[in-house]
Amino acid sequence: MSNFNFLTTHVGSVPYLTTNGLTEKLNSLLDVPAWPQLSRRSFRESMYVQYSSLLPAIHEDAKQEKVYFETGEDISDALEKFYTPFLADDVDAFALQPDYAPGFFAMLDTLQKTNGEWAKGQVTGPVSFGLTVTDQNLRASLYDEMLADAIVKNMAMNARWQIRQLKSARPNVIMFLDEPYMAAFGSAFISLSREQAIAYLDEVFDAIHAEGGVAGIHCCANTDWGVLLDTHVDILNLDAYGFIENLALYPAELRGYLDRGGNICWGIVPNNEQIFNETSQGLAERLRNGIKSIVKKAEAGGLKMNADEFSSRSLIAPACGLGSTSIEVADHVFETLSEMGEILQRG
Repeated sequence: MSNFNFLTTHVGSVPYLTTNGLTEKLNSLLDVPAWPQLSRRSFRESMYVQYSSLLPAIHEDAKQEKVYFETGEDISDALEKFYTPFLADDVDAFALQPDYAPGFFAMLDTLQKTNGEWAKGQVTGPVSFGLTVTDQNLRASLYDEMLADAIVKNMAMNARWQIRQLKSARPNVIMFLDEPYMAAFGSAFISLSREQAIAYLDEVFDAIHAEGGVAGIHCCANTDWGVLLDTHVDILNLDAYGFIENLALYPAELRGYLDRGGNICWGIVPNNEQIFNETSQGLAERLRNGIKSIVKKAEAGGLKMNADEFSSRSLIAPACGLGSTSIEVADHVFETLSEMGEILQRG
């Protein structure tokens, strides 16, 4: 695994309405530029619509601005149409479409015109997609075995396609699964076992690894971090601004994860108006103190861990996506993040 040393990146969604000048700006500010999801431009750039167009029996409701599965009739033909390119390993058949992700193509063009080592892509995680997108009867699609399998494979194939495209411009590619719904894992609202969740996630992570990509996962709130630390993921991304202390509750799992070569992307820069109450120096110190607290609690439990080993294992990012905030906030977040990266990288 590479020496990350607090490289800067971001989650994906932004409040801007156009890519004009945006990808160039992100590429100049961030060590690991990620393509921007313009979630306010069109409902098609919602994380639950953006990757859905090839799924079997999927219906797009432009009026309600949502997608859902129509399973009231026989969907055998739709399943065959989906699985034919999958079984043929036709990765290009699972490409993002320009009208659903113009930010991807704009960033790819920017990356191809500039020099750099890293790029980042992202795809909606199968757990969040399957628990959010329902069938016509409002039943979560993840609870339909056929649909769940298609969802997992669709995300895995799209991740592979993104990696192939981004590798034409950068030698190293990180591919994240965005899994906000994992914050509700273990609650009465989700009927999903630990083993099944890990299996779904690992199928996508393994596909990312097969393309030579680095696999990451983003969860924007607190969750059972032990589940995610037990997957094949390479980078765990958490809201460290709000929940860094919670990671200290899993010292054994964290120690095992680090021993396997795992890394942490600390979402330490607030993604809302709170950013105006913070400084890059203050946030850098907040992160250092948070890491020291994790180490102290691990050592109190008899586990050997030190703050220095996190330097090479760490990236930094906003706490979550920026799609719901203002352009003023987003601009300040990216500027603060860039400054903070310089501070931490100096040591």
